[in-house]
Amino acid sequence: MTAKSQHNNTEQRIAFFAGSFDPFTIGHASVVDRALRLFDAIVIGIGINSLKTTAVEAERRALAIIRIYEDNPRVKVCTFDDLTVDAARRAGACCLLRGVRSVKDFEYERDMADINRRLSGLETVLIYSLPEHSAVSSSVVRELRLYGKDVTQYLP
Repeated sequence: MTAKSQHNNTEQRIAFFAGSFDPFTIGHASVVDRALRLFDAIVIGIGINSLKTTAVEAERRALAIIRIYEDNPRVKVCTFDDLTVDAARRAGACCLLRGVRSVKDFEYERDMADINRRLSGLETVLIYSLPEHSAVSSSVVRELRLYGKDVTQYLP
């Protein structure tokens, strides 16, 4: 029996990619684009955290990401204000998707993956940043924007 015949073809493999995405960078887009080779669909979940200050409201961030993927029916965007694993379950996700730029990111993501797996049974799939995107972060882009610098090269 082949691996393909063991998989139920009616069941989509959906990954849930959560973050604040303030803003959604070329690094985030690279993770989504590369993950589309592995999954049937990606749901980009914009987390709303009342303890976190953001530069742009969640609805505007969602609209910006929707515009990027408007021609790709395999990418959906939502906002959520509860636990990531609960939002992922509502989205029908089989796993959480995360991007990793550095060892520091890896350590944090490993710990979060363990907690999320214990809470929900969902596994976390890590996609490593392309070398040319490893220094790009939303916080760097926000800071550059604050000081009036052109950030278009960091945005999809």
